[in-house]
Amino acid sequence: MIVYDKTLLDNVYIDEEANRLKKSGFISLEQYQSIAYQLPRLKSQKNIFIRIGFFILGCMLYSSICGMLSLFGLAIMDDAYLFFIYLFAIIGFGAKEFMSREMKYFGFGLDDAFILGAILALQIAIGLTFEQNYNPNYLLIAIVTAIVSSIAYLRYLNLSLALLACLGITASVAYLTFDYLIIGKAILPFVMLLLSGIGYFISKNKLQNLTVPYYSSGLKLTKAFCLILFYLAGNYYVVRELNFSLSGEYYYGGVSTEIPFAIFFWAFTISVPALYLFFSLKNKDRMMLWIGFLALCFALFTIRMYHHVLPPEVALTIGGLAVFAFTYFSIKKTKHKETGITFKEDRFANPNSFANLQTLVVASQFGLKPEAKVDESPMKFGGGGFSGGGSNGKF
Repeated sequence: MIVYDKTLLDNVYIDEEANRLKKSGFISLEQYQSIAYQLPRLKSQKNIFIRIGFFILGCMLYSSICGMLSLFGLAIMDDAYLFFIYLFAIIGFGAKEFMSREMKYFGFGLDDAFILGAILALQIAIGLTFEQNYNPNYLLIAIVTAIVSSIAYLRYLNLSLALLACLGITASVAYLTFDYLIIGKAILPFVMLLLSGIGYFISKNKLQNLTVPYYSSGLKLTKAFCLILFYLAGNYYVVRELNFSLSGEYYYGGVSTEIPFAIFFWAFTISVPALYLFFSLKNKDRMMLWIGFLALCFALFTIRMYHHVLPPEVALTIGGLAVFAFTYFSIKKTKHKETGITFKEDRFANPNSFANLQTLVVASQFGLKPEAKVDESPMKFGGGGFSGGGSNGKF
């Protein structure tokens, strides 16, 4: 299924692991360079900014090809625009296949532009083909996106395709629930909760039983996506405002009203972030920890949105003091622990991050600036007799 040569692909992951070991101080720079020199691998771009630049270049190249074909083709067949949109999708998929198989591009930027452009062209073509009364069939577009993106990810291992597949599957289930069930509007949050829960446990189980690293990044992304979707599906603010936006009053400038099962959604909004933080610390899951902190912030935003208990400045002050106290006592408790939850530095993180942070804090608090001594110029000026020109007729 994977288009790449397995040996070259394995060398990519070996190089990434060696780079992590080098950054963490387990091997020296010379050892890493020796490993990297001996490994033939696929052409990938690790610098995100350079990759974005190649992606923009690929978008320009792909649009230029499509534009040239449109100019020549529509001059011959002026009513066959739909055929050309399907042709653009085929060109994108073909170019991606050629770049991956022959040119050995793996996350280089150019190949990303062509595969994403091909999927976009296919979405437009499907929408125009099956539109009814000038309304695209969004359900069919979502299903096609989910299927094509999933197959493309399994073949090309592109993380953006994994994210697109997750969005396509979620949209497909949402449209199926809303359009084909009488009570779809009422049960949509619970369907999303069920979908995200199933997706999370499937991706977690696959990660635990994974024997090769090819799909590990995609499964981690799916796991994070399901955690975020699970919380958003039960968040009171999201459910209430989404329910209001689907009603007819939304277009007349109305105000959202109370929703059924409000107590359940309020309890969900408040309790789930705490559960995320608890299980992330228990299972040492850093990704869940970050999502738990974000969910906690969104829970506070939801509470402040509908219940103005305190003025903003008082609430921010109390919240800051609570966070400071929690952080201080947590650091004191875990500072000297060698196992479990500890405040000691992670060797796989940037080893100089804490030192750099301390330097920045000291410099910002005390206005310290590095002293720089300017070297004296070897050429002596002055002494001129003609308006300071530096020449007075003597050597």
